[in-house]
Amino acid sequence: MSESAKDTIYIDVDDEITSIIEKVRGGKHKIVALVLPKRATMLQSIVNMKLLKRTSDDANKHIVLITSEAGLLPLAGAVGLHVAKTLQSKPAIPPPPEMPKTAETVVEESVDGAGESEIDGSKSIGELAGLPPESKAEAEETIDIEDEPEAKAAKGKKKGKGKLKVPNFDRFRTRLFLAAGGLVLLIILWFFAYHVLPKAKITIKTDTLSVSSTVAFTADTAAKALDEDSNVIPAEPKTVKKTDAQKVAATGQKNIGEKATGTVTLKNCTKVDGSVSIPQGTAAIHGSLTFITSETVSLPASTFSGGGTCTTGTKDVNVVAQNGGAQYNLSGGRTFTIGGFAGVNGTDSSAMTGGTDKTVTVVSQQDIDGAKQKIVDNNSAAKTDLIKAFKAAGKYGLGETIAAGTPVVTASPNVGDQASEVNVSVTTDYTMLGVKENDLKKLIENEAKKQIDIKKEAIADHGLEQATFSVTDKKSNTTQTLSVQTIVSTGARIDAEALKKQITGKKRGDVQSIVQALPGVKDVTIDYSPFWVYKTPKQTGKITITIQKPQTKQ
Repeated sequence: MSESAKDTIYIDVDDEITSIIEKVRGGKHKIVALVLPKRATMLQSIVNMKLLKRTSDDANKHIVLITSEAGLLPLAGAVGLHVAKTLQSKPAIPPPPEMPKTAETVVEESVDGAGESEIDGSKSIGELAGLPPESKAEAEETIDIEDEPEAKAAKGKKKGKGKLKVPNFDRFRTRLFLAAGGLVLLIILWFFAYHVLPKAKITIKTDTLSVSSTVAFTADTAAKALDEDSNVIPAEPKTVKKTDAQKVAATGQKNIGEKATGTVTLKNCTKVDGSVSIPQGTAAIHGSLTFITSETVSLPASTFSGGGTCTTGTKDVNVVAQNGGAQYNLSGGRTFTIGGFAGVNGTDSSAMTGGTDKTVTVVSQQDIDGAKQKIVDNNSAAKTDLIKAFKAAGKYGLGETIAAGTPVVTASPNVGDQASEVNVSVTTDYTMLGVKENDLKKLIENEAKKQIDIKKEAIADHGLEQATFSVTDKKSNTTQTLSVQTIVSTGARIDAEALKKQITGKKRGDVQSIVQALPGVKDVTIDYSPFWVYKTPKQTGKITITIQKPQTKQ
């Protein structure tokens, strides 16, 4: 191929005007063909067009813009640059935009400044460069200015007829990778669809028989292991502290009226020689009425007559009624016993007067005791907490063994205080015994086996959820004998793990036949998932077997 008589420069979309100018100046030939891309924004400015034109004039070169963009043609015509659609097209200066010409907008249309273009518009760019028409060099230099891949491919087919087509290895490699990735994805999806996702759920309904079982056993904290012969189960105590409060109405009555006062004549009739001192605060009692001495008195020694009658040793003392009330108003001549002094008696020489009635409601000890007992007896919260604690430890709490310790009671107001109600708070330690659930089930199972054929039937439910317990002998809080009554449910003896191994990989009909052949099986339901699975998975971990308990029959 001969050297071209022109410079063909391909402009990128990102090229700046300065870069284009440098490329034009670096050209070796007089004619420079600038192949512009679509959307050549760098030349959509009249200033850049003028710079390009001035560069061509300074370098004594002729620039031809290879483009078909209508937006660039008026600008090229305004500055006098030649334009051609392709390298084979005839170059020409497009008409300038229609605008009034002024001194500032006049554009020189000649290449060398003489007013006439040196480029012959009747010749192609190749011919202007000195090449013969339709030369091989022109065919090799021919470039379609369309930058779309489809257009280039179409022109390549026309112009490349007879040439060896070079395959696009990048495209081939991309397609190969995509195909390989798609194949791997299909394999992964197939593996998940037929090995990971498939599951089987098999529900077996069996004929069930209910057996009533009553077992007596002893829960003993001293026992170390289950004794099946004597039905002794090792027990463990647990304690929980509960504080509860209750508000109750006060029911006590108190007469806070004025207290009666009077005088009692004390007589020393002790048979021991010597005087007797009666301290202040000593009770002088008449029937149910009590008076209190207001002072300390000393009684002289007693003397007796020949018949043993007490004749001397008397003295008067002031007394006040223990409580207020008109009932303490007594007429004279009443006898009194003196508390703590068997040989001293008294007589009121004058009436007891001044007592008045005024009854109010006060807190009584019975009010506090009643509230305390209600709180202690209401042990449901403590029982629930202890049963939960045993369950968390894998044991069965025996609710009937719960016992309350000594309660600590506080009351406000206090006993005897005037009030309409009283707040009673009680703190109590509750203790309960618990046993291993398996030990309890073992004793229930031993009793039930006396009524069933254990070769064909297995215990499906020991009935502990509805079991009834009662304490028959409470030797202490740590050793108690109880009786438990349950309804034990029995069903077909099915080894689920062995059955899973037997049905792996088998279709629905085969699995149904195998399960229904087991003794005691009433019905079987088989569910596969997802919907496309039609046989049982080969992994036993993906098989779930549920033995359903139907309505029991006695």
